[in-house]
Amino acid sequence: MSGFPFDAADGGIDEPHTLGRWLTDRARSAPEKIAIDDRGVTISYGRLEERAVRLAVELHRAGYGPGDRIATLSGNSIDHVVAFFACAKTGIAFAPLSWRLRAHEVGALIDRAAPALLLIDDEYAALAGDALRHVPEPPATALLGGIGVEVHVPAREGGGAPLRPVRDEDPLLIIFTSGSEGVPKGVVLTHANCFWNNLSLAGAIQLSADDVVLAMLPQFHIAAWNVQPLLAWWVGATVVLERGFQPARALALIRDRGVTVMMGVPTTYRLLADEPGFNEVDLSGLRVAQVGGAAMPEGLAETWADHAVALTPGYGLTEASPNVLRDSGAHGAGGPAATPYPHVNVRLVDPQTGLVLEGAATGELQVGGPGVFAGYLDDVTATAGAMAGEWLRTGDVASRDAHGRYRIVDRLKDIYISGGENVAPAEVEAALLRHPLIVDAAVVPVPDRVWGERGFAFVVRRPGVALSEDEVLSHARAQLAGFKTPVRVAFLAELPRTPIGKVQRARLRSGARQMMEEVAHEQS
Repeated sequence: MSGFPFDAADGGIDEPHTLGRWLTDRARSAPEKIAIDDRGVTISYGRLEERAVRLAVELHRAGYGPGDRIATLSGNSIDHVVAFFACAKTGIAFAPLSWRLRAHEVGALIDRAAPALLLIDDEYAALAGDALRHVPEPPATALLGGIGVEVHVPAREGGGAPLRPVRDEDPLLIIFTSGSEGVPKGVVLTHANCFWNNLSLAGAIQLSADDVVLAMLPQFHIAAWNVQPLLAWWVGATVVLERGFQPARALALIRDRGVTVMMGVPTTYRLLADEPGFNEVDLSGLRVAQVGGAAMPEGLAETWADHAVALTPGYGLTEASPNVLRDSGAHGAGGPAATPYPHVNVRLVDPQTGLVLEGAATGELQVGGPGVFAGYLDDVTATAGAMAGEWLRTGDVASRDAHGRYRIVDRLKDIYISGGENVAPAEVEAALLRHPLIVDAAVVPVPDRVWGERGFAFVVRRPGVALSEDEVLSHARAQLAGFKTPVRVAFLAELPRTPIGKVQRARLRSGARQMMEEVAHEQS
């Protein structure tokens, strides 16, 4: 196997779309190049390869191999990246778990992942200990330790899988969805899925060994691997790896480390722009600033454009590895238009009839191609529900213009019907956000005896300003048709969001219904 010292054991080599070989190839061509800058501690490609191979050997000797899963509870670190590549080299599936969850939630993920081994960052040892008490059959555990500390892998009882070449269709990553609408599901992504996803990304942003990539998203999220970092390690760039996001520190890193490429959710760029030192930082070297995870609010792109940085919105989902649509450069009244990434196929389907729509149309966006996931972990029913033949059902409504450019309209399940008319919450939210005193908004449906459903708006005001419900509704009526205007407005200090920034609409729907019931009770 390339980069793994057991070639003589079976005479085989890894299949061509496996990712363990990326690090091996880069270490051979540029061993002294810095691969990762982890909070000021750096590691070269040669040293990263050496550590990954050593851990791969330890895992094999301890009885872990193809078909096994290794879960982690870890912050972003060199050690975590070493563990990822060690798994990639041995055909083991790597399942990073969210440390932002409560202990019982982490325990549920461990139980669902059923790993042969759980690797624990010492910072999260207490959380892991509490979580494991909620697991009926806890796995073996090992500490990742601090920077540069080697992992001591416990031997597996009864031996393990025999060593064999890594195959393209071996699971590489198991990423648990955010669970914004229900129980998190493990999305299984193969080596081939991730290979083609990164090849697609390479065709869109053209990373090179000269780039410096700022990576701040938590590594239990797919974008923390497949949107820039893995591609950076493939081409030999340097990744400035952060444990979390602090606006002032991020701006300093962009300036001091010469960051050329970064990715974030809209909130990332909003907080950076609001940071007092934003106007003083030279951002001219930042050539790629990708945005994903949520719709980009109005005005944010203009703020960054004033500093010579073009924010590049994209659309994707974990089940698609995740990249699906990229900015086409065309903008209009409906927002930025997008086209598919290379090697990605998309189509629109009528949600009611299932018929494929041609030409300019609006329907459910479906995705095909080598980036579509292998399925949900141990959940055949959920996998079947997510697919229409070989096409992934995104659950998102998109419009396509006559030029083949796409715009995401809303989540299919978020759209509600008021008086026989479809209402897209995203459209109502965009109208609310045009009010100068509103900084965030989310609209969910509530039952209505006459209209079937009406919109209930949750609004976040600018700090220190006075804004009444009547003022918000008056603004909405001036912007929207009557059936689209919310029936009620509630003010929040902030919207509840998942770790990656998606609005937790299920929580909002529950809260809205409860408030409406309380009002009805008071009036009766």
